[in-house]
Amino acid sequence: MKLRTLVIAVGLLAVLAAVAFLRNRPAPAPVADPRVGTPLLAPDTAQKAAGLSVSDQGKRVDLARDAKGTWIVKDYYGLPADFDKIARLVQDLNEAKVERFVTESPERLAHLDFKDSAISLEDAAGKAIWSLTLGKSSDNGNGKFIRFGTEKKAFFSTLHVWLDTDPKAWADTRLVTVQADDVASVRIPFDGGAAVVLTRAKKGAPWTATGGPEGQRLSEAKVSPVLAALTGLRFSETTEPESPAAAEAARHARTLTLTTFAGKTLSIAIGRKPEEKRLKAPSVDAKAAVAALAKPVDGKPADAKPSDVKAVLPEFETIPAGPVFVSVTSSDPADPVNASMKARAFQVEEFSVSSVPQKAADLFEPAPAK
Repeated sequence: MKLRTLVIAVGLLAVLAAVAFLRNRPAPAPVADPRVGTPLLAPDTAQKAAGLSVSDQGKRVDLARDAKGTWIVKDYYGLPADFDKIARLVQDLNEAKVERFVTESPERLAHLDFKDSAISLEDAAGKAIWSLTLGKSSDNGNGKFIRFGTEKKAFFSTLHVWLDTDPKAWADTRLVTVQADDVASVRIPFDGGAAVVLTRAKKGAPWTATGGPEGQRLSEAKVSPVLAALTGLRFSETTEPESPAAAEAARHARTLTLTTFAGKTLSIAIGRKPEEKRLKAPSVDAKAAVAALAKPVDGKPADAKPSDVKAVLPEFETIPAGPVFVSVTSSDPADPVNASMKARAFQVEEFSVSSVPQKAADLFEPAPAK
């Protein structure tokens, strides 16, 4: 073979090899998304939010921050929201990171179960400034597939969060936000118009009492449970303010008063419809027995059998006590509890009544002999 022919052949082989390499070389690695390795939610984004929505399985709850900066549950009568619950959700989003980019293939996205499970932060105008859609969990359960906004990209994150769409569950159940250490005096009324007033000069100082029984002294150990019950009041259910149960409870309520060292006053009306024993209406059989006893036989009074006598004895039925309702009024016009009381009537657990002394003697003990 001539040298020129050999050179041409070698050149052709090199060209063919280059073409084969270019055709079969692997595709270049996709450019890394700048969000990989960063938190799902930046702290400064959360601080700008004026609204929060959580949706899942066809349900949605909306919260908003009002002009005073207080978070409210728009879907639960505008009651104050549980700020601690909001803070926990934001913290979970701040701490979870975008672990990796997964896909932007429509076919693969369709298998990641992106539906309506989502969290969104909005501005004051209701426009979303950040949103996250949650897909299915990974096979080993160590995280979820996620999407930002309306993007057609899927990422993976180790986020573990529960999407609570019950509006009531987002409401702050506290009815009294005053701390026990801030209370300077407590006024507790009793039947007959008498009242016991507990006072102390400063936090941690001993309590003194006026209006107690003669020859008795205040038991310090009995004050703390009362104070804890009043400052720890939380509602368990709410109803319309004009509901019959709430109105009946109000008629049997007594009003206790807390005063703080700062001069703030809280009036706490707590009551329930009492248990009632009611005479049952006589049955048809009882009426017949009465008639039989009254009807003489051969001019003589009728003989009464034991069953007849029992039938005409009065019978009573017990109507259980009604639910416990609480109404709180603050001397501070800006206190959210004043607006809440206009929106709903608040039901509390039974121990809220049993923790408050029913008679003055419950707060006292025998004084030592002189």
